[in-house]
This record gives sequence, structure tokens and C-alpha cells, in this order.
Amino acid sequence: MTTPLCFILMPFGTKPATHGNGKIHFDLIYQQIIEPAIRAAGLEPIRADQERVGGLIDKPMFERLLLCDYAVADLTTANANVFYELGVRHTHRPAATALVFAADQGALPFDVNSLRGLPYQLNAEGKPAQPEQDAQALTEKLLHFRKAADQPSTDSPLFQLLDNFPDIQRLKTDVFRDQSRYCQQVKDQLAAARGLALDDKKRGLPAVQAVADSLENLAEQELGVLVDLLLSWRAVDGWAQMVELVAVMPKALQQTVLVQEQYGFALNRAGRHREAERVLKALIERQGPSSETCGILGRVYKDRWQQARVEGAPDVKVAGLLQQAIECYLQGFEADWRDAYPGINTLTLMEQCSPPDPRRIALNPVVTYAVQRRMAAGQADYWDHATLLELAVLAGDAKQAELALSAALAVQREGWESGTTADNLQLICDCRQQRGEDVDWLRALIDGLRYSA
Repeated sequence: MTTPLCFILMPFGTKPATHGNGKIHFDLIYQQIIEPAIRAAGLEPIRADQERVGGLIDKPMFERLLLCDYAVADLTTANANVFYELGVRHTHRPAATALVFAADQGALPFDVNSLRGLPYQLNAEGKPAQPEQDAQALTEKLLHFRKAADQPSTDSPLFQLLDNFPDIQRLKTDVFRDQSRYCQQVKDQLAAARGLALDDKKRGLPAVQAVADSLENLAEQELGVLVDLLLSWRAVDGWAQMVELVAVMPKALQQTVLVQEQYGFALNRAGRHREAERVLKALIERQGPSSETCGILGRVYKDRWQQARVEGAPDVKVAGLLQQAIECYLQGFEADWRDAYPGINTLTLMEQCSPPDPRRIALNPVVTYAVQRRMAAGQADYWDHATLLELAVLAGDAKQAELALSAALAVQREGWESGTTADNLQLICDCRQQRGEDVDWLRALIDGLRYSA
């Protein structure tokens, strides 16, 4: 399991005290209080001044400042660099930023005086007076952050004042490229390569490979380029390449929710189901359940269930894996009912139970309402239309299913999307064929999806 990172914002070296003629030894404060506290909380410290060149804040510094899950800011002496960095952090991260300050250096500046911080004690020489006790207090604060990761308490004053506006989890992946600003030439090249994949998947993979080969030293590329490349490999079924790319990413980027989710997704598609399970379960433990993470983990269990069926595993094992997939998808839908994707997967798998899971009767209208609200808001994407398609199939409505299929294929972005939907409909088709139902109309829908995959 990857050790979460904690970014430290603080002065470095020896600085004049705010009160009196003495000095404050910030390197000793780091070595005796802050670093031991962070490690005792099971985190890995990254100190801000280690990223600064010529006294300036540069790109790697910003990346770590924004991407690290946890941060500690020492506000002693009201250092201008620290306050600037803290402001950047507070505009991006609503929680998990611990504030500390020297107790004998007077009141904090007005703008941060109301924020809760942990005081530490200095002796007459400006060195830690009770390092073990102060380190323990900071450790407890950081452990509290970790335990409350699924429901964090907001400590950024900006997020406390503004209305919360969370995105549906799966949408962050789809809109990342549009919200980023980075090398337009690379962006255009990757978009063209993905476009080739939609027309002819065999042309997509070498096209993305050509763009990747043109990038010198991937580890030093802008983060937007790396994430776009990751998602471009996904568009052309480059599962092994996705895994290899994550391995060379900067550690702070590796640990972001988006990258860890896509890493688990790629591992599973590459047939490395157990590794994918470990990555995604660790992410849920760290961040709490979300519709996207649970949806990807649900797919891992669904693939293992299907593999067990093909291999002729004992019925009890097959049934257990199916139930595991159902519960994981259901947990994802309950984490965010606005996201119908894990909900429709839950319904489709409940149909596979013998007899069908009775909970589907109450769940179906909730999933239907969720996708209808998305459609009414004008925010529909491929997965929303695909959800309507599966709902129509589950209801046996062939005409409505054909309309939903046409709408879904019109907005399809990547070939694997329609392939995933085809797999789900195939499950329903096989199940209903065994019950003696007419499935010819359903096979026609599946063929249309396979053709576009």
C-alpha cells in the first residue's frame, strides 16, 4: 500500500524571532517535531523548501502543494512564502491541512487568527522546548485527518464560506482535459490519435504510441500531458501502457484519486484482477467510497465472477463472487445517487441471481430517476444513454431500447464504452435465453454495440 504524502509549508534555516532579539531554528523544529509527527501518523513528509529554486515557487512545488492529500503549515513569523502557499492550498483543498505555530511569538495575523492551529513551545534559544509532546499532538491531528478521510471536516476558510459544489466522481475523468491548460500541440496530437481509434482501433494504438515516443523524459512532462496520455492509452485499450505510465509518474500525481482509479481499471483490463482489487480497496480505505471507485472495483469482481463461471468453479464460489460485485456496485450508487452508472450495473447483476435479487424492484425506479434528472439538466453523456438502454432492455421495451442505442452511439467517445455495454446486455441475453424468453431483438442491439466497439 502506497504511503500517503504530507506536504510541509514552513520557513527554513534560522530566522529572526517576531518578538525579542532572538532566533528561531526552523530546521530543528522540522527535525524534532514536524517530521517525526508525520512519520508517526503513517505519512511521508515532503518539505516545501526542498522544491524551491532561487527563492521562487516553481511548478513541481505547485504540483505537490495541490496534489498531496495532507499538509502541515507552520505560520510562525508570518513568513510570506508560507502564507502564499497556504492560500493556494486553501483554494484547492477543503480539508486535511494542519496549522502549527510557536506559542511565544505573539498572535497570528488577523486573516488566520480565527483558524485552529496547534501551538508548539520554544526555549530561550529558539529551539523546541518539548518536542515529544508537541510532535504527539500533531500526530494525533494527522491521524484524525486519516480516520475521517471519507467524511473530512472542512478546514479551508474558502470552502467553509462557499456552498459545496461536488462533481459526480466519474465526471472528473471525462472533463479533465477540458479543464487543463498545457501544451496544445500534444493535446491536439492525442485527440487525433483517439479519433483514429474510433474509426479503426488498429490504427489508434500505434498513433498514441507515436505521440508517447515523441515526449522526452515522461517523468518531467507537465501533469496535464501525463494524464491525457494515460486516458489516451485507455481509449485504445493500451492497458499495459497505462500501467507502465503510472510507474514513471511523479509520486504526488500517482497518488491522486483519478490516477489510482485508472490504474486499477487498467490492471483489471490487463487480467491482473487481484492487483486491481488491492489498489482500489486501498483507495477506498484512504478516501472513502465513491461512485467511481466502487464502480471500477465492482467491475473487478464482475470479471472474476465471469471468469469463475467459464472455468467451471463450484457454484458456491460463483454465487459469492456475483454477490460481491452486486454489493460493491450498490455501495457506489449509494455513495452518490446522482451517478446512475453503478446503479444500472447493480440492476443488471441482480438479474443474474437465481432467483433474481428482489431488491431490484425498489432500486429500479431510483436508478431511472437519477438518469432522468441528468438528462433533464442537459448534462447527458454516453453512460447516461447507455443506462437508459439497459433499463429499457430490463423492462423488455425493444422500441425504447433502439432509440437509446442510437442516442448512445451518437455521443460515444471511446470504443471500449460500447463494448462494456454490449457485455452487460449479453449477460441479460444469456440469462433470459435460459428462461426461454425471446432474445432475437436483444441480439440485434448487442451486434450494434459490438460493431462500434
